Amino acid sequence: MQNNARLPSLEALATFEIAARHLSFTRAADERFVTQSAVSRQIRALEDDLGVPLFLRGHRTLALTDEGLMLQTACQQGLQRIRDGVARIRAQAGRRQVVVTTTPGLASLWLIPRLSGFTRRHPGVDVRLDAVFARRDLDADGIDIAIRYGDARISPGKKLLDEEVMPVCSPACASTPGRPLHEPRDLARHTLIRLDERQGSGPLQDWQPWLVAMGVPELEPAAMLTFSNYDDVIRAALHGQGVAMGRRPLVDSLLAEGLLVMPLQAELASSRAFFVIVAPASAGRPEVQAFEQWLSSGASGALTAMHRCTDAQQTRSAATAPPAATQRRPPSRPRPPTTRRRGRSPTTGRARRVRCGSAWPPPAARTGNPPPARPGRSPARIRSPR
Repeated sequence: MQNNARLPSLEALATFEIAARHLSFTRAADERFVTQSAVSRQIRALEDDLGVPLFLRGHRTLALTDEGLMLQTACQQGLQRIRDGVARIRAQAGRRQVVVTTTPGLASLWLIPRLSGFTRRHPGVDVRLDAVFARRDLDADGIDIAIRYGDARISPGKKLLDEEVMPVCSPACASTPGRPLHEPRDLARHTLIRLDERQGSGPLQDWQPWLVAMGVPELEPAAMLTFSNYDDVIRAALHGQGVAMGRRPLVDSLLAEGLLVMPLQAELASSRAFFVIVAPASAGRPEVQAFEQWLSSGASGALTAMHRCTDAQQTRSAATAPPAATQRRPPSRPRPPTTRRRGRSPTTGRARRVRCGSAWPPPAARTGNPPPARPGRSPARIRSPR
């Protein structure tokens, strides 16, 4: 007699739930950290076990059959109940956990350097960080908090961080001899480092909008370096490989430490921001509430640090700027002494004017010969002494 209640492989059911959620064997393989062929084999074995097809396979398309939809609902509900039960058991055992998902750039440049502040204030609360570009299903994936990057006007959730973008580079790159970096058009002499847009980047992570705003839309850099992860973009800039598009406040700590500089002091406000979304099933847990509050306080501190960092950068730029040329007045020609004294001629008894430091009239005038004319003056009429 056939046992219809016999469960298939739990591993196969978990793989099926992921493939059904994404409608993609490739994405399911990425999430399971296996190959696409391994996912395909597990799904085929599950279909053979159940005796029905679960997917309609087309040319580069995948859809669920009626039986597949029925099994997907059952798997999602069952797995969620298992996650809830595990969470309660861990809570009772004294080990509470907060599961957070966000982008790799925010995780490596902003969140991870600050995590020790949360763990010190909340001992006994574990944090599991899921840094991926994909947007996780909070309920299906057991995520408590998501920090997502999106359009500031329409993105759901509570705004955590605004964003500003501007060119950044290492101090050595900013002072390379023969390649000044004082205005936007100077970027034509440098290598620009950018993020691959296909990896979920926003429009302002690329260079073109900033170049348009600065009035140099047709600028052609000396070279371009493109990376798939934003933390790799910043790492290349730190090693002096070129100029990157910095995103504040992600790079504020590097700017404050002087590891990166803003050579052009030209920031552009982004239309995108980071938002916090709390899973409804996790909103009532004290550890989740504590983490959300800690994020909000960290964002307020980041805003203050951003203003302080801007002031420090401007002060540093002013200190390193070449001094302005001092205008010196040309030396004037020495003037003859103007102090006069009066005396009387010993022969005539008449008053005679004499300039200090010189005899006037000159000796030639006393003999009756005309004196040499002074430059720029007409010959003086000198009366011979009587």
